[in-house]
Amino acid sequence: MAETIIKIDLTKSPYENEMIHNRWHPDIPMVKTVKPGEDFIIECYDWTGGQITNNDNADDVRDVDLSQVHFLSGPVGVEGAEPGDLLVVDILDIGAFQESLWGFNGFFSKKNGGGFLTEHFPEAQKSIWDINGMFTKSRHVPNVEFAGLVHPGLIGCLPSKEMLLEWNKREKELYDTEPDRVPALATLPYADTAHMGKMAPDAAKIAAAEGARTVPPREHGGNCDIKDLSRGSKIYFPVYVKGGGLSVGDLHFSQGDGEITFCGAIEMAGWIHLRVSLIKDGMAKYAIKNPIFKPSPIAPKYDDYLIFEGISVDEYGEQHYLDVHVAYRQACLNAINYLTKFGYSKAQAYAILGCAPVQGHISGVVDIPNACATLWLPTDIFDFDVNPSAEGPTKKVSPGMDVPLSKDK
Repeated sequence: MAETIIKIDLTKSPYENEMIHNRWHPDIPMVKTVKPGEDFIIECYDWTGGQITNNDNADDVRDVDLSQVHFLSGPVGVEGAEPGDLLVVDILDIGAFQESLWGFNGFFSKKNGGGFLTEHFPEAQKSIWDINGMFTKSRHVPNVEFAGLVHPGLIGCLPSKEMLLEWNKREKELYDTEPDRVPALATLPYADTAHMGKMAPDAAKIAAAEGARTVPPREHGGNCDIKDLSRGSKIYFPVYVKGGGLSVGDLHFSQGDGEITFCGAIEMAGWIHLRVSLIKDGMAKYAIKNPIFKPSPIAPKYDDYLIFEGISVDEYGEQHYLDVHVAYRQACLNAINYLTKFGYSKAQAYAILGCAPVQGHISGVVDIPNACATLWLPTDIFDFDVNPSAEGPTKKVSPGMDVPLSKDK
């Protein structure tokens, strides 16, 4: 029986738990140390630390304090890990707590976080998804049910001091190009809400002022939001500090490629069962700068897809040069508009694309001036036929509650 080396209490604030941190910094002390070959269980808060509740009101999404996130469990040290090694992490199992079988999906207000389609969905909305074994459905998004591919949205190792300084330098330079932008171009260090784990108070105060925020993915892994990192996945992380310093959090019951609503998966609290090993000097041996991984052999089996194309001409008719971001946005918007023909609101359609196991593909990046991106929507998740036909679409969606919206204050 694997030992649970990090435990949490959902009734208490993560700030009360010294095995939790919400910034990246090389001096954050290891909370536990394990040996290569060992397996263990880690418990995790949802990424907001319990700020979002299971109800029909989106005020908590509107008012969420994003300077606090993400709350991560760790860091865990691995005996013998040295800079330049590869830390090999096997995901053996992962799941929700039995006492908390639900998750949430949110669209953040443009004024507080935004999202991939924030110009089209500028105000806060929230859907709640109930977990029933391997399946989920939502009272806010009717006529759809699908199997989850449970995964950690955020997992990675501590950065070195040099890497932390580089992160802060390049992200500040980007931020300074448009400092008044909403949403901001980058999330800079912010000491007031930092939680530095087991660091002594005086050291924590200094480190908090330079600790990197956990929002973006970086060279060490971090918030990559890759839905295929599930049971049976193997991840090879570059090691930058002695011991590696593995941390994990932001568990998702399910997510579409791109996590397009930003709070774009079905976010949940839960546990993850891991095993670790080392490849000595693996970074140089394999020329690895960023993590690489083997996907899960277990995935929801959906074989029939409706595939939406997008090109790098935006919704306002402006031509962009081989811009995959614009192309994928168009594919998503095309899918949303399509689903409204069956009775879904645009918000319900957006939630489906963020939560369901949709696939995103870069389909072409060489045919100037238009890149082509595609969004693959599994048709079997619906309890009606969503394919085009000569008869045309009919309103199939059950009337009732929409995705709750909270107006900006």
